[in-house]
Amino acid sequence: MRVKVALPETFSFAAEIPVRITDLNYGGHLGNDALLGLLHEARVQFLRSLGLAGDYDPVSKLGLIMADAAVEYKAEAFHGDVLRFEMAAADASKYGFDVVYRVHNQAGQEVARAKTGMLCFDYNVRKLRLLPEALAAQVQ
Repeated sequence: MRVKVALPETFSFAAEIPVRITDLNYGGHLGNDALLGLLHEARVQFLRSLGLAGDYDPVSKLGLIMADAAVEYKAEAFHGDVLRFEMAAADASKYGFDVVYRVHNQAGQEVARAKTGMLCFDYNVRKLRLLPEALAAQVQ
């Protein structure tokens, strides 16, 4: 059975990121590994829009850790394409939340859908921590 990523009705943030030549694979299109890297960049921009430093705060050593990822590929992307990553938080829980992505190119063609499960993590003690109330309010 193939992976299906359910999309929310609305997205709260978008980022545009160009496909670099180093993002291409032997088939001449965006590689699956490179897409995960672009999702990470888009996610950091999304988290910064929520007032976070990104996935990790080097001062407090508190951050988010990716617990899982699912990607549903829809079309190829090529060098020079500018991908638009629309994002929304979903499924908040005691320890984290999901980030859901819809990715399309400059022509509006859908390239991928994705979901990353993010958990709050204390790198000082290397354990999960509770989702802070202020962040929980933003991702509900």
